[in-house]
Amino acid sequence: MTTVKSAGTAGRILVAGGYGAVGATVSSTLGAWFPGRVVPGGRDRARARRLGGVRVDVTDPDGFRHVLDGLGDVAAVVLCVEPPDAAVARICLERGVRLVDVGATARLLDAVADLSATAMATGAAALLSVGVAPGLTNLLARRAHEAVGGAERLDITLLFGTGERHGADALRWTLAGFGEGATASPRRTELPGHGARTAYPFPFSDQHTLPRTLGVPDVTTRLCLDSRPLTAALFALRRTGLLKAVGRPRALRSLTGALQRIHLGGDGFAVRVDAWRGDRHTAYALTGREQSRVTGLVAAHATRELLTGSAPPGVHHIDQLPALSALPEALSAHGVALRRLVGGGGEDRPRSPSGTDKVRRGN
Repeated sequence: MTTVKSAGTAGRILVAGGYGAVGATVSSTLGAWFPGRVVPGGRDRARARRLGGVRVDVTDPDGFRHVLDGLGDVAAVVLCVEPPDAAVARICLERGVRLVDVGATARLLDAVADLSATAMATGAAALLSVGVAPGLTNLLARRAHEAVGGAERLDITLLFGTGERHGADALRWTLAGFGEGATASPRRTELPGHGARTAYPFPFSDQHTLPRTLGVPDVTTRLCLDSRPLTAALFALRRTGLLKAVGRPRALRSLTGALQRIHLGGDGFAVRVDAWRGDRHTAYALTGREQSRVTGLVAAHATRELLTGSAPPGVHHIDQLPALSALPEALSAHGVALRRLVGGGGEDRPRSPSGTDKVRRGN
């Protein structure tokens, strides 16, 4: 097979899912940084064309290949929707096209990671674990891991707002996760702005990849929702095994549609990462609003770094790229607050982009 290389960093940026809850932020942010180069794509041809984009379907590898051929000079592809396998990633990397993947399924991320040799052969770089979880969770995990001198255990706790309007794909993925069994126990944790919450094990991919990227043997990610009644109801259904029915397409569509109409809480989110080594313990937290918007911002920053920075060829997770380690501080301009809750003498104090602590009244 002949490998067709991209012309480099000056080409177009295709955003697959570029008008969805995450992709709209990716497209607008990159459009401001790279005027005239961003091409939103999606399965709805009319919607994509209204935004100056193209029809693209990540479940159709041959069609995706034709889209790249039609666009010609493509420097990067951002996947804001999750393909069924690694075929689209392979097409990009074989052509030397940089790739940013917002996916959160461990099996699919592993399949893309297996393409690292392909990426290195063509000089392309791919970045995985991009978003809030995985993504910012990975960056906080690395920070906490280093703060205790090499963690033996990491606990990641997430709170998501049920009042935010999420895309259908994101809701379906989350509901499918509720249907999976869990071996770890629930954990009660203090989350800034939300008080003490009981969070339950959930199959986010960060707990699967961090043992490899950081060498931490024990990593668990837990989830709760800002609506206490909905959290209790969903995880009670998991215990009964009834949520396994969510895997059936008709049931999944029905429940996704119902949740898109229900808004019991707000649009805030919180991330907390605790690290332990012996008797050493530290914890960092991030809080913000509109998880989908922040996921899009993380993806946009990651794409800019691949295009303008010095990311080496190959496939990497976000915590393996030192240039993005300060991304939590950079997001303070978008209402994301970073705190060190335990350790370092900065308990429950927001951190400024420069890294110095500033006390805010009312925290």
